[in-house]
Amino acid sequence: MDTWTSFPWTVTPRFDSNQLQHQWDRLHLGDAEPWPEQAGVLEAWAQFHNGEFQRAALSGLALGDAGMNVANKATCIYANYLEPREHARQQLLMDTAARAEALQKREPDNAGAWYWQAYALARYSQCISVAKALTQGLGVKIRRALETTIALAPRHADAHLALAGYHAEVIDKVGAVVGGITHGASKDAGLALYQKALALNPDSAITLSEYANGLLMLDGHKRMEEARHLQDRAAAVQALDAMERLYVASVRLTLEG
Repeated sequence: MDTWTSFPWTVTPRFDSNQLQHQWDRLHLGDAEPWPEQAGVLEAWAQFHNGEFQRAALSGLALGDAGMNVANKATCIYANYLEPREHARQQLLMDTAARAEALQKREPDNAGAWYWQAYALARYSQCISVAKALTQGLGVKIRRALETTIALAPRHADAHLALAGYHAEVIDKVGAVVGGITHGASKDAGLALYQKALALNPDSAITLSEYANGLLMLDGHKRMEEARHLQDRAAAVQALDAMERLYVASVRLTLEG
């Protein structure tokens, strides 16, 4: 494995097992990840929250299935926000999707296995273009994986958000008619899912920002003021860990552009 680009900031105070226990529910409000029972898995999560993404990924992989969700999350967040090489980014995402799909066969009730496959494929689709990904059948896999995630974990805010994004991206790229007939995309379903994600995780920078983007894709410029308000709220979020710091930085960069 190549050496990954380092997280550019320092997380203070650093997370350890004691701090994670106090902050777990807040940190994992989005992905509904259960508290880990194994000390090694907990340590891998601490590495993740401290921005040590490569260490977290390697630690998780070394722990087998118990550490697979933290390994996959670390890889996805790193690939999406920090990997500068396009080919490497795509390979990391496809490797994650393959690991997650394999985990589904061994642990079909593991919501994270379904979610991280969907996340990785969705981000990969954005790399190669959503329209191209749809022709390759990735949309079907993404939607099925997200729907399964929600069935297994109804309070999985990030899955609601990602499924809303599926509806918005498809309609934005191929139109409402084709999107609805061919890919099952619906404006009303997308908006409802965004609202559900926001209700489940109202103070998340990524939820606020993705909802803003979704409003513009689904409703156009007539929702511009509302979208800008959501982006401003996202930019003002006080990040708790490394991942949230990346989210907020991304939103602020967008607003400055």
